[in-house]
Amino acid sequence: MEHLILVVNPGSTSTKLAIYRNEVQIRTTSLHHSNQDLARFSDIVDQKEFRERVIVEWLEAEGVELSSLTAIVARGGLLAPIPGGTYRINELMVQDMAQGRYGKHASNLAGLIAYDLSKRLSIPGFIVDPVVVDELEPVARISGHPSLERISIFHALNQRANGRKAAALLGKPYEELNLIVAHLGGGISVGAHRKGRVVDVNNALSGEGPFSPERVGSLPTHALVNYFFEHGCTKVELMKEFVGRSGLVAHLGTNDSREIVARMQQGDEQAQFYFQAMAYQIAKEIGRISTVLCGIVDQIVLTGGLAHSPELVEEIRPRVEFIAPLLVLPGENELEALALGALQVLLGEASAKEYAPNKS
Repeated sequence: MEHLILVVNPGSTSTKLAIYRNEVQIRTTSLHHSNQDLARFSDIVDQKEFRERVIVEWLEAEGVELSSLTAIVARGGLLAPIPGGTYRINELMVQDMAQGRYGKHASNLAGLIAYDLSKRLSIPGFIVDPVVVDELEPVARISGHPSLERISIFHALNQRANGRKAAALLGKPYEELNLIVAHLGGGISVGAHRKGRVVDVNNALSGEGPFSPERVGSLPTHALVNYFFEHGCTKVELMKEFVGRSGLVAHLGTNDSREIVARMQQGDEQAQFYFQAMAYQIAKEIGRISTVLCGIVDQIVLTGGLAHSPELVEEIRPRVEFIAPLLVLPGENELEALALGALQVLLGEASAKEYAPNKS
């Protein structure tokens, strides 16, 4: 049976969209929203009607009838911790995203828009592998302080999708492999995939792990405490500093790896030093997490936007290939991953899960 699937993936100032006919992408766009467009809204969720309207207008401009859609799938927002998979959007999920119960983020809009359109069209609406996927082993949650438990927030959608791609290339089921998958983008997450479950991963949203183009990475405790008291920052100010204005942008004034590589090629030793430092920390995180799998690793996968950089890949490669072969699958591939997650359910190859966090 042929399915026409609308994929919705909002960012802070853009909305990425695609139409898939089964597994084939037939339309795609990234709609930019100006600061003037968004300044009217005091809260992220207040943007829902505006963004939904521009999505419908895009569909009309592309000649895609709303009535021809058979499903809508959206990037999952900040929800209660749940296992990975494809979830049918239900009223409890909508309520949690609309209220920002577990945090406010542009990705919350995706589920709200998908739910609204799916109800209007009487078709299913899904999310797939949201950032809050939590399959951590109990021991992985423990920190050195009982009040500070480690939590799982990472690039679950892209990590899982590329884990499955790596498995297909190896000719084995994803559920039979041990993989280390590193998503390298504005945030960086490195996950240990054991037999189909991500049993340990750094909290990429808060900038834990390696520093990235924009995020601070794990910090020395004493220095962090001193920084907090010396600067007198509020919680909001501190998180903006550490999550959006740290990493390469703090050291080099830019988060664009292409600009940094160009500076390196022109002999900028400072650019080369900090670029190598980021690669060093990524490799160290890969090595660290290999111990979770007892060193039994079938493949290391590098993905995300930064994996397009051969300079970064070649800085990482010699430090990690003694663990396992390195596979590079660059890019985010989130639209495809969302579409395929929904398609599996529509074709009866997988079952949609129910969002009921108290029962998870």
